[in-house]
This record gives sequence, structure tokens and C-alpha cells, in this order.
Amino acid sequence: MSETDQELARDLGFLEAYTIGLGTMIGAGIFVLPSIAAQQAGPASMISFFAGGIVSLLAALSLSELATGMPKAGGSYYYVNRALGPFFGSIVGWGMWAGLTFASAFYMIGFGQYLLPGLGQYIGFLAGWGQLGITVAALVMAALLTAVNYYGVKETGSLQNVIVLTLVGLIVAFLALGFISGPTIGEFNPNGWPAVAATIGTVYVTFIGFEVIATSAEEIKNPSRNLPLAMIASVVTPTLMYVGVMFVSTGTLSIDALATSEVPVADVATEFMGSIGALAMIVGAVLATVSSANASILSAARVNFAMGRDRILVNWLNEVHERFRTPYRAISATGIITLVLIAIGVGIGTLAEVASFMYLVTYALVHVTVVVLRRANPEAYDPAFQIPSVLYPVVPVVGMLACLAVLFQMSVEFVPTVVTFGPVELALPVTPTPVGAIGTVLVAFGIAWYYLYARDRALSESLVGEAIAPEPTAVANGDDRYRVVVPVANPETEQDLLRMAAASAHAHEDENAEVIAVNVIEVPRQTSLSQDLEFEEERVERQQELLDSARDIAADLDIGLQTRAIVGRNAGSVILDVIEEENADHVLLGWQGTRSRREHVLGSTIDPVIGRAPCDATLVKLGSEGERGEGDIMVLAGRGPHAPIAARRASEFVAAADDASLTLLNVQSPETDTDDEGSPTERGEAVIEELAERAGIQYMSYETEIRVAEDTEQTILEAAAEYDTVCVGATRSGAISQAVFGSLPETIGEEVDKTVVMARGPEESAMSVREALLRRLEV
Repeated sequence: MSETDQELARDLGFLEAYTIGLGTMIGAGIFVLPSIAAQQAGPASMISFFAGGIVSLLAALSLSELATGMPKAGGSYYYVNRALGPFFGSIVGWGMWAGLTFASAFYMIGFGQYLLPGLGQYIGFLAGWGQLGITVAALVMAALLTAVNYYGVKETGSLQNVIVLTLVGLIVAFLALGFISGPTIGEFNPNGWPAVAATIGTVYVTFIGFEVIATSAEEIKNPSRNLPLAMIASVVTPTLMYVGVMFVSTGTLSIDALATSEVPVADVATEFMGSIGALAMIVGAVLATVSSANASILSAARVNFAMGRDRILVNWLNEVHERFRTPYRAISATGIITLVLIAIGVGIGTLAEVASFMYLVTYALVHVTVVVLRRANPEAYDPAFQIPSVLYPVVPVVGMLACLAVLFQMSVEFVPTVVTFGPVELALPVTPTPVGAIGTVLVAFGIAWYYLYARDRALSESLVGEAIAPEPTAVANGDDRYRVVVPVANPETEQDLLRMAAASAHAHEDENAEVIAVNVIEVPRQTSLSQDLEFEEERVERQQELLDSARDIAADLDIGLQTRAIVGRNAGSVILDVIEEENADHVLLGWQGTRSRREHVLGSTIDPVIGRAPCDATLVKLGSEGERGEGDIMVLAGRGPHAPIAARRASEFVAAADDASLTLLNVQSPETDTDDEGSPTERGEAVIEELAERAGIQYMSYETEIRVAEDTEQTILEAAAEYDTVCVGATRSGAISQAVFGSLPETIGEEVDKTVVMARGPEESAMSVREALLRRLEV
């Protein structure tokens, strides 16, 4: 086989997926919507929020099944397009993109309100800017977020998690103190149940965050568990919070005061948290709106990519930037439309309702998609999570009807009207709403786009031939196979690394050994993993060339080989996943021979692998001269726990080479230790003999060398220069931030101009409570 199937690394555990959804849902909605919702439905608006949560929960169940059955970028668009065809795919694709841009504009207006009128109460120069100032602030932040995603700033992911956790803490404090203050609810439902129903559509924009999880389905670890749990949790958590916030807000301020407030949650907080509490809520709102808009811009770009992949949208829009590796055109288009919506003065309520409208259309079709796929049962559809049989088809049917009911409430007002067409007058029992009209126009645009552009270009809706979570092509899959994982990235070092890995594998031929060559293409968070495959032809070709070369090398070395080509966010995490998936016994990595004391010690890929790999780990710095892993091989003999691993590695290299020698070197201090008997030479011989026995090489032919010196490190460095290859075991006992293998091995690796091999056994350090919790969440 000349090519290796591309794999997409699963980098997101439950916690990451949960915070992605929660980061969008605990955003502008919880800080801005209380005033709009209270004006429309009074205290009964908490019923609207609860009902919106129920509608979203039904959609989350259907989406969970679809996302685990077809884990591809694009979320709802991808599922609808595959099951119902490009006609509905065009409607949903354009609808989702429009919904996300309207939502982004909504979040940015909320940002402007809390930044200027809100912080203006505490910072003088931010006060008195009026609506123009709010619009300018929204435009500036929207442009900044677009630029951040355009340039692919990696830190946005970590910052988003911090923001989400901060917001949860603020809202919990708000609710706790609010309940203690004893809120009093007046007339519960002053505007009637039709107003409550219509308000569901207004507030639904705040529930679209779980869709972001579906768009990242191909990147989630153990999706059968983590994806539905993350979706359900990201719906239930904010639903309870929204209901609580509306109860506290409508029970603390009058409906009139709440309806006219530009910073409703801050004004409510002032009553029982004081000015400090109100300031905290304002800062939280500023962070929340930025977080929500950032997530929406990312999701919109991924929907664009999925549409381009299916030829419903011109693929030019999805090109990846040569330098920043981001879909810069799609991000720019989303940012520009968002800026236009803000600049032309679309009302914040209208922005929220249009975004809700488009997502309700999407989710109605998502429910239909589940039923179609269940009945059609295509070969490629094999969901790891299915709606429980006791709830099917109740969930998709009720969910679809609920979406349609909310859409109808949003589209009309129950007031009779007369529509005039020239001389003809038509009396209608209801009046169409502006939101219904805008939504209808957007749906009509999707239909028109299909007939005018996509109809003759779109790919077939058939699932046959689609690559859905491809499995790696392996030589064999026996549990008794000894496996050595070798990350390869440089053609100049590939052959030597594979030869050394093969030497280790050949030493375990009775265990049916195999080498696994891995190459990882890293992409920024702003780019969908499969999108990188679409536009990174040069890097993908280089990856295939490396792995093709690895196959040729393995054939010459007479060793079984498996190749894995993976696209992921972080090469170190991907390699650790491969080690776990393959149940590897040994990982061998190359190293350039330099250290850093900033973020990483030996390298961003090496540190996590060496620090966490649950198997033997070997790091190789290939020398510029002499034999590489051959010739005269020296092992630094000591009593450390990993010294036998280094000796074993050296013996494997010697056994595989035609003409190689093995020397065990020990350096002793001239001073006599009261606890040790004998001369320094005798002590050194005892250490070497003990090491040979511990390493299981006592019956091999090897030389011994003992040096006595005051300066142990300098003596070792001088001795190492006399050999072609130096093997040393890890001595690390401190934190990984201080060293990975230990100060002495890393110094030898950095300063000796020969091939240096650093080795350690399986990492068996005790797991901290934090690590245990994170690992449990990632299961």
C-alpha cells in the first residue's frame, strides 16, 4: 500500500468539550437577555428559559447520536446534508452560518453595553458615550476577535477555559446571594402565555452552544461517552442558571426597571452585592461576551469548510493561510458580516431572535435526519451513542414539533392584519413579524443558492465511500506483539531512528515485534483538523513521503512496520494517544540536543511523551560524526533505577550491528565512603557487575572501564567523547519543569558531539488528585 490513511487526533476530553459548549451558552445571554425577556413576559420568562432548555435537550440527544455516527467537522450541516441531500444541506449550511454571525453581532453589542454604560459607572472616561459609543466598542472588539482568529493565536483556547470557570463562579455567587436576599415575585405572567411562548424564540440564541461541540465531534476522545455527556451537561447547567437568574432578577427589581436596564444583571447585583459585586458582574459580562463571540466565529468558519468540502460553497473561501495555518478567508468573511450587522444598527433583540430562528430551523431538520438514518441504516452510519429505545422515536418527533411550534410563534403575532396586493386585499388572522420575514428570506436564499450554484456541483448525499473515523492500516493486531513507536519528522534522521527502533524490536522477535512509525501534522485551534487535510497538500505529501520511506527502510531491516499519519493540535498528546492505543512497549524519539528553561525543557513534543509515557522511553541525539547507534558503544554504569534500561538499549544496538563493542563505564570518587568497603576500583567493579545482572546482559561480551576522579561530570564528558555512541539512564527525581531525564544525562546529550541515547523505564510516578480528575473526565 503506497499511502497511509489520514487520522484526525482526538484531543478533547469531556472537560474540554463541556467548556467549549458552556463557553458559548454562558455568554451574553445570561447578562443581556434578562431585560429583553422580562419586558416580553415578566417573571414568567423563566418558563421561557426552561422551555428553551428542554427544546435544546431534545436536540442535544439527536445531535449526540448523529455526531458519534458521523464524527466530521460541520456539525448539523454535515448530518443533514448526508441524510437529506444538498437541498436541505444548503438551507442548513447557510442558516447556521447566518445564525452564528447574527449571534456574534448580538454578543458584541452586549459587550459594548457592559463596557461603556456598565464600566462607565466606575471609570469616568467610559461614561456618556451613548449608543454610538456602544456601536464603536462592539465594532472594535469584533474586528479584534476576527484578527485573533485570523492569526491563529493559540492561547485563546486556554483563555476560554479560564473565562468559563470564572463566569460559573460569578453566577453561582450571584444566585446564592440573590436567593438569600429573599426576592419577591409580583404578578407572574402579566402578558399571557402567548408572550411566554414567543419569548422562547428570543432567548433561544443562548442555547446554541452545544452545537459547537458537535462541530468538534471528530476531535473528542471516547465520543460515545464524552460527546453526549458534554452536550447534555452544557444544556442542563445554563438552563438551571438562566431560570435562577430570572427568578432573582424579576424578584429584586421591578419589571419596568429591569426592562430599561442596559446592564440588567449588574443592576440586580447592586441591590444585594453592592457596588463591588456589580463591578464583578460587569467584568464577567465583558469576558462572557468576548468568549461567546470567539466561539461563534470559530464555528462559523468550520461550517464554511464543511460546505466547501461538499461543493455547496465555493472552496476558495476555505483556503488555509500559508503562514498562520488558519482558514483566513472564512474567518474574514464571518468577521466582515458581523461588523456590517453591528454597523447598520440591527437591534440587539432582533439579532438574538434571527440567530435563534435559524438554529431552530436547523434542529427541526436534525430531528428528521435521525429518523431517516435510523430507517435507512446505511453501512457507514454506526453511532457509538444511540437515543435509548424507550425514547425513540419520541425524542426526534417531539423535538421537531417543538422547534416548529417555536418558529411559528416567532414568525407571527396574533393580531389580525390586512395585506394588500394591488386591488386585492387579504385579511389574515395573524401579523408576520420582522424576525419571521428575515428568517424566511435567509431560508429562501439557501434554496436559491442550491438551484443557482450548488445543484450541479454538490456531491451525492450517499454515505458510501465517505471516510468516517478511518482505522489505521496495521500489520497485525495481536496483543502479544512487542511494539516500538517511532515519531518521524526529518528525512535526514528517519533511517537511523528506525534502525535503532528495529534493533530494539529484533531483540523481542519471540514476541512478534513491530515498529510503528508516526508522523503528526500540527494545526492551530482555529482550523478544523480535516480542513487542514483539504488545503495542506504540500505538508500531507511530505508526510506520505516520510511514511513511504519508512516502509522501504523497514523492508530492508526485515521488521514489521505499521505507519500512522495523524493531524492534531499537539504532537506530544497525539503520540501519547498512539502509545496507549497500540499498547506500546517502547517509544523512541529523536532530539536536536538543545535545552530550554522556558515553557519546555527538551521540546514541546518530547517533554510530555518522556514525562508521561507508560512504557520504556528512549531519546536519541544523533551525532554528526562516526557511527550512529553502532561502533564503540558506552553505557554509563550506575545504581540508578533506569541504568539497566540504558544498558539493555546498548546491548540491543550491539546485537543488531555487524561490528560493535560494548563498554560499561563507572566513575568513582577517590574518597572512601565509610559505608562502602574496598578501593574505588573495587567499588566500581561491583557497580558494573550489579548493573549487568539487573539489565540481564551478564552473559554478553562487554568491556569494563572504571575512572577515579573528583569531578565526576567532567570525567564522564571526557570519556564519552572517546566513543561513537553513549547510553545513559534517566536520573530525574524532581519536577518536569526542572529536568526530564535529569541534569547529568541532559548535559551529556547537549555537550557530547556523538550519538547520545537517554533511556528510562515506564513512568510510574504517583498520580496527583488533579491529574486523576482530569484523566477521569477524559475517559
